[in-house]
Amino acid sequence: MTIQYFGQTARLSEATVANGFIFLAGMVPENTAADITEQTRDVLAQIDSWLVKCGSDKNHLLEATIFLTDMADYDGMNIAWDEWVNPKRSPARACVEAKLAKADWKVEIKVSALQINR
Repeated sequence: MTIQYFGQTARLSEATVANGFIFLAGMVPENTAADITEQTRDVLAQIDSWLVKCGSDKNHLLEATIFLTDMADYDGMNIAWDEWVNPKRSPARACVEAKLAKADWKVEIKVSALQINR
């Protein structure tokens, strides 16, 4: 079995692909001054970009795990999520409250998807 590594550093890869499955690292916002909705949009745009680089798109998501620093941000995060996700192809999803590595990150999202272009 071959494993492909995308955006690899000594510590982590932004994505790995094996046997037609794509695993993205947790994506965090680049615009940390934004509110939860904009931070989520930022993260979802990064997910779109990495999925394309790996031969897929959001319509082939299998699962998503969303980490929020404060569950009070759940509704604001869902504004961006609901705008982005295909309601006819929504992935299995979990959302939990967690302390993230940087204090100004409000959200981190990790997804897995099916590779459609090999």
